[in-house]
Amino acid sequence: MGLILAATPLGNPGDASVRLKAAIETTQIVAAEDSRKFHRLCADMGVEFKGRVISFFEGNEQERTPELLAMLRSGATVLVVSDAGMPTISDPGYRLMRGAIAEGISVAVIPGPSAVTMALALSGLPTDRFLFEGFSPRTAGARQKFFEELRFQERTIIWFEAPHRLADSLADAVAVFGQARPAAICREMTKRYEETIRGSLGELLLWSQRNEVLGEITMVLAGAPKDSADISASAMVARVKEFEGAGMDRKSAIAAVAEEFSIAKRIVFAAVVDAKSTSKIAT
Repeated sequence: MGLILAATPLGNPGDASVRLKAAIETTQIVAAEDSRKFHRLCADMGVEFKGRVISFFEGNEQERTPELLAMLRSGATVLVVSDAGMPTISDPGYRLMRGAIAEGISVAVIPGPSAVTMALALSGLPTDRFLFEGFSPRTAGARQKFFEELRFQERTIIWFEAPHRLADSLADAVAVFGQARPAAICREMTKRYEETIRGSLGELLLWSQRNEVLGEITMVLAGAPKDSADISASAMVARVKEFEGAGMDRKSAIAAVAEEFSIAKRIVFAAVVDAKSTSKIAT
């Protein structure tokens, strides 16, 4: 008894584990992200569920967590499932798991399908070290900042993207990472129209602009070359110095370099400050 988090198929019900089916058939309470999708999954798997289904999604997670914890304290077994993949991974469940652990309630996980690791494998990009960033921000400004903070990340980067924002997101990614950075769009994984598009960011941007994009999207991006942050910082500082030598004031020089490198002025400014502290640039 206790709390069980269970991974559900991304799309193909044939990926459901024997343990998942057994847990659904025997658990008293299921906290499901979408009760209709849960019942449809049970039908697709040929599993009969006789317990109670409780709606448990992002909008009510905070208020439902104390209720579910009370049930767990009383001795009930609660199975948490999201629409696809593992609960807590960009899906509800983290607060409940944290609360159960804090109260000494037994917890368990039934492993299974994962959009993150499947996309990583499909991408053909390095798998030894990777970073998962959840969903990218919805607004352009926040999204650009999101990418800027990952600009020199050397690990393979994975994030979820809404299909209607894919082209805009890729345009922002190109502006920050450059057109040549290798990447992959993994679409509708395990479903009928599964598709993986591999290429440079520039090529993927063109693809997204020329095609109707539908379904679930997972993006995978190659990491930056080793020590690229140090190299780029040195190049930025050198260009600032060149512009200053040509008669520009520092503020204008930083703005010019930011435009030349297609990056935010604050990044150039930070490089100049760091260089100044180590006497790499004249004051």
